[in-house]
Amino acid sequence: MELKLAYIALTMATNIFLIFIGFKAINQNITSHKWHKRILVIGLFLWQGFIYLIASIGILKSYDLPPLFVVFFILPSFVFTGIFLFRSRKKQWIKSIPEHWLVYFQSFRFFVELLFFFSLAQGIYNEQVTIEGYNFDLPFALSAPVLAFLVYHKKVLARRVVLLWNYLGLLILGSIIILFLTSIYTPELYGSQDTLLPLKAMAYPYLLIPSFFMPTAVFLHFLSILQIRTTMKHQQGFGGFNNLANT
Repeated sequence: MELKLAYIALTMATNIFLIFIGFKAINQNITSHKWHKRILVIGLFLWQGFIYLIASIGILKSYDLPPLFVVFFILPSFVFTGIFLFRSRKKQWIKSIPEHWLVYFQSFRFFVELLFFFSLAQGIYNEQVTIEGYNFDLPFALSAPVLAFLVYHKKVLARRVVLLWNYLGLLILGSIIILFLTSIYTPELYGSQDTLLPLKAMAYPYLLIPSFFMPTAVFLHFLSILQIRTTMKHQQGFGGFNNLANT
């Protein structure tokens, strides 16, 4: 019960952060505040409800192809991230969210890794997808507050370092997805003839890791990349204009 409550608590904290940055962007750039805030809150609530519904009806209690947790959760969240951020790439709200917030918050993945660890102890996840196997997300999560401090507060590292760090984070998340899929469909890679990921991992709230926490981390990475690239392009434009004016 305590483990399930920990999943729920981290889910609530993550949603609160998403609402917080969403409200900040809405307040500074959109006139119809209440309507857009309602859309944000309702959208997050519906996604949580969808996750719970899919987990409850038992449709995921099989690892037949295609992998349904990918079909129902990972692909839709990636499509949403791509379309939403592509359409928002030139909008002012992108600049309204402080860059360091998005970097600092990636440290929430440290708590996700703790959930992995305690879930492994209860036989919910397999060793390969945790820090005891081939999951390197824990050190990456610990690097988030250090990097944010050095770049945005001490200013001893360039913003480009954050850009590269975001790409690295996406690669690590991609490797975790591969770990999930290979431990299910090609367990012989790890010296087993049987599927390594217990079906209990597809029950609620354990399903929140691939259906909510991982897509959230991906969304924040892409948002940070878009934000930094937009800011750098803007600064380069002004730099070129200033150089022209000084000639």
